Amino acid sequence: MAVLLLTGFEPFDGAAGNPSADAVTTVAADYDGPHELITATLPVAFDSSARRLRALIDRHSPDAVIATGLAGGRPQIAVERIGVNLMDARIPDNDGAQPLDAPCEPDGPAARFATLPVKHLVRILSAHGLPAQLSLSAGSYVCNHVLYTALGAVAADTVAGFVHLPWSTGTAPAGAPHLPEKDLARAVRLIVDHALDPEDAQPGGSIW
Repeated sequence: MAVLLLTGFEPFDGAAGNPSADAVTTVAADYDGPHELITATLPVAFDSSARRLRALIDRHSPDAVIATGLAGGRPQIAVERIGVNLMDARIPDNDGAQPLDAPCEPDGPAARFATLPVKHLVRILSAHGLPAQLSLSAGSYVCNHVLYTALGAVAADTVAGFVHLPWSTGTAPAGAPHLPEKDLARAVRLIVDHALDPEDAQPGGSIW
């Protein structure tokens, strides 16, 4: 039995909710797959999110780490390919920190590439009628920091990556692109189901 660590984020920037945490909670409540699924909600804060994620990885030794977060301006589910060694915050995080032009890890490489089968996951989502894209920028806020941290913290044989979600219908500000809550949860479940697939696998599998 493989161990999968799935995370979302708490609300931030004055929002009442965060669709990533909501989707993770829904998937966890209904999960009936073959793996052990560990879920957590991370703080939207640079230092504490990294500490919490590293502690979860140390405790559970997962075979896959799937972090999810909100990209409020995007209309599609974005599977991230690269985490960069940069913290450059447009707004303070939930702890009040606002690093500018600072490295995530002073001695770390400039970038780390996601090891989830990113192109395969985009194909899977698209094959199930969900709007999805491969993204080359996770930004420079806490989502990118978590992606970069995860890739540096996992064991060599553990896959890790990050998926950005749009607003959900119930949380979206007026005029913002959004997807129904059930579609966001379905997308996260598909990513969980196929996180350990090889990159060259063909679309298929569950339609939860």
